Amino acid sequence: MGRHHARIYAQMEGVELVGVVDADEARRADICEIWGGTPYDTVEALINAGVDAVTIATPTSHHREAAEALLAAGVACLIEKPLAATEEDANAIAEVAEAAGVALQVGHVVRYDPVMQAIASLGELRPRHLELHRISPMTFRSTDVGVVLDMMIHDLDLLTMLVGREPNQVDASAVSVLGDAEDVCNARLVYGPDDRGDGCVANVTASRMAMKTERTLRVISEDIYISADFGERQVKVIRKNANSDRIVELRERLAAGEDLSDVNYLDLVEFEELEIPDVEPLKAQAEAFINAVRSGERPPVDAQAGSAAVRTAGRIVEAARAEQLCVAGD
Repeated sequence: MGRHHARIYAQMEGVELVGVVDADEARRADICEIWGGTPYDTVEALINAGVDAVTIATPTSHHREAAEALLAAGVACLIEKPLAATEEDANAIAEVAEAAGVALQVGHVVRYDPVMQAIASLGELRPRHLELHRISPMTFRSTDVGVVLDMMIHDLDLLTMLVGREPNQVDASAVSVLGDAEDVCNARLVYGPDDRGDGCVANVTASRMAMKTERTLRVISEDIYISADFGERQVKVIRKNANSDRIVELRERLAAGEDLSDVNYLDLVEFEELEIPDVEPLKAQAEAFINAVRSGERPPVDAQAGSAAVRTAGRIVEAARAEQLCVAGD
């Protein structure tokens, strides 16, 4: 991911790519040869070069070490998801950023996906039920963490964005295939009633052992149904108010005992397809980060949001392990 961040910064107006830090000498030299800047072997060397803002795209287990050094030096940080591998590390990073008074943004880039931007344009959704699927073949990236922190973390952040709070209850099951960490996981998250009395349930599935790539989201509320396919860049919306007459008619026909088994439901409902903007999510994320650095405003996906996703991920992993122990005990 660091290579892609370097490309984005090198092409941004008003931004200078100062340099690249990488333990691999050939890799850092190769990136700088293509996009400019100076190759460095340590974070300290980059700080001494006078950098203002940095993307941290190291393996998750190294986030805290790099972030603490940069933030303490007054350097704003965009940290690739997840913010950290544990809640303790996430809190420590957030505390250093707060003490230093510099911007800290978490790279939950799916928020900037054009499909998610189209959904966000609908306004407040007040979801009651959500289904999220994120599966793909193994890429052998982010192997230092399990599938929850590697892939599901994207959807956990989207849930924070859509629901606006953390779950009250977490149930999960997981399977480890290639190592000790989970490679497939399904979680059921229950969100208690908010101040308006609305509760919500989310079913989330992530797998890096699948035969295909699939990224989908379904949102059901009292007034709207959304079906989104991130791979196809498609969002379909069914609104209750646009189908109210047909709903009343169907209720009456069902109440009368009429046989509707030959009726095609899809012929009865009106739906719309949202227009999907043509934007590169990583570029949009970088622009938001640089704007926060320049303006002093709080980044759109801040340490609080990043920590919430890490906390929920930890609860899911713990619930899955408890479920496995229960099965073994039985």
